[in-house]
Amino acid sequence: MIPLILFVCLGIVILFIFEYRARKEKMDEEALRKLAEEAAELQRQNEEGECCGEHLVCERETLLQTQAEIVYYDDEELDVLAGIEAQNYTLEQAEQIREVFHSLKEYDVAGWVRSMQMRNIQLPMDVREEALLIVVERRSR
Repeated sequence: MIPLILFVCLGIVILFIFEYRARKEKMDEEALRKLAEEAAELQRQNEEGECCGEHLVCERETLLQTQAEIVYYDDEELDVLAGIEAQNYTLEQAEQIREVFHSLKEYDVAGWVRSMQMRNIQLPMDVREEALLIVVERRSR
């Protein structure tokens, strides 16, 4: 009887963990969508001449893919990860992305994220969250 109770409790805990992760991913996707909408608004303002006047800054801080050419940040080795879902990365692959991310200057983060999107390379969840925080923080300055 006790093993059955433990088994049920373990199942409930696992269910809660999966539900928590699913909600967290949904919140992250919503944050990315919101940032993309804000970036689209910035782009629209740029095109209509309503930009803040610092076009280089505005372009750097947008996550939209506004250019057709991929910009590399001394990270060509990451191209082998194209098409692999972030949760399927090995520990070494995820660490490789983290190393590149942590070598970036703060003002290069938005461009690097755009580059990764254009190259179809997904960011591990922790790197994605940190990158979003940096971009949002830079926008609020």
